[in-house]
Amino acid sequence: MNFEFTEEQQMIQQTAREFAQNEIAPSSVDRDKNAEFPTEIVKKLGELGFMGMMVSPDYDGAGLDTICYVLAMIEISKIDASVGVIMSVNNSLVCAGLEKYGSDHIKETYLKPLARGDKLGAFALSEPEAGSDATQQRTTAEKEGDYWILNGMKNWITNGLSADYHIVMAQTDKEKGHKGITAFVVEKGWEGFGHGQKEDKLGIKSSDTCSLTFENVKVPEENVIWEVGKGFNFAMNILNGGRYGIASQAIGIAEASLEAATKYSKQRKAFGTEIANHQAIQFKLADMATKIEAAKLLTLQAAGMRDAGKKYVKEAAMAKLYSSQIAVECALEAIQIHGGYGYVREYLVERYLRDAKITEIYEGTSEIQRIIIARELLRD
Repeated sequence: MNFEFTEEQQMIQQTAREFAQNEIAPSSVDRDKNAEFPTEIVKKLGELGFMGMMVSPDYDGAGLDTICYVLAMIEISKIDASVGVIMSVNNSLVCAGLEKYGSDHIKETYLKPLARGDKLGAFALSEPEAGSDATQQRTTAEKEGDYWILNGMKNWITNGLSADYHIVMAQTDKEKGHKGITAFVVEKGWEGFGHGQKEDKLGIKSSDTCSLTFENVKVPEENVIWEVGKGFNFAMNILNGGRYGIASQAIGIAEASLEAATKYSKQRKAFGTEIANHQAIQFKLADMATKIEAAKLLTLQAAGMRDAGKKYVKEAAMAKLYSSQIAVECALEAIQIHGGYGYVREYLVERYLRDAKITEIYEGTSEIQRIIIARELLRD
């Protein structure tokens, strides 16, 4: 395996790092406090090509590889995980799905503006009674002439309030179970399409999350993604890609935690010397650094396998499972090293912990990742 990044990959990493520090960092604290969506920042990310990084230039994307995407996600999420997840959903779940499975009409109408960052996407799979078990879809779509009539509700939708286009999974044939689920592109503003209040979350507060409601929404036949009845397979295939996006987000949070802890340990004195000189603190920093490096290698391996056209289901699940776990661990250790100061908003480490926890839950919980890994092992 080649551990050297190409010139292009290094350039993307540096561009993302500078953008995060110069454009995202100044408003991150206030946006977290006020739960304010980063509208202008997302627009600028689009101008950089970061909202459709892996999409072909044929569809107005940047045409970059998955490793570029992982590196950029880490840098963005290190400064603000809320911005990171907005970027991840648009890239990994929405653009990737439409490019791979969308018709020419869908690619021209929806993928191009999404890849340019002119429009924002959301991925609507979860429901009140269909979280980890996505086969239990209650949202339905019935065929009437050239339209599908959509009725139901979706929960926990990232970008739910701000997205222009939503990928929505619905049951089109109840008798077929999960083989009767179909994916559609649904536009914001269509009659009968509404949303609930923005969720008041523990973390990633600058990213909006809400429920979506559908009351007799007319969806044109040409907005079916892939084929009727392929929606569940579509969702599961796309979530494989989402996992290295969330793994990258988690690594960014972990890196931020380590950097903050290291800096503080060199400033804070106890027992006559900086606490960085105490072995108890050194061991914490060493463990954090080792875990982050391991998480990076797992995630880059999954990204590299995707770029090589290899199957990466197990590797992506491993990357997400481990990276999300160490994000929480590193944030907790950063708070411990900060002592009482780590427990107040004045220092950023309390936010890192709040942001980290969700990476163990969304786009497949840690328990689901273990099931996927075990299934792949037993399949070999």
